[in-house]
Amino acid sequence: MAGDRRSVRVVESSGPWAIFFLLAYIGAAIYFVSNSDGSFWGVILGLLQAMVWPVYLVYFGLDALLP
Repeated sequence: MAGDRRSVRVVESSGPWAIFFLLAYIGAAIYFVSNSDGSFWGVILGLLQAMVWPVYLVYFGLDALLP
């Protein structure tokens, strides 16, 4: 029974997409932080906006498609 071990191999193949999304986040963070007023909470808000900018893109894109 000890020699009857089963192994599961997990292959993660999303590495190139992770780099793309990391670069997109860094670019969005630079954009939003540079447009903030420079205060602590302005920078925090800029970083939060950098995380959710794809949501705005999808929302306004779908809003433009619907009559």
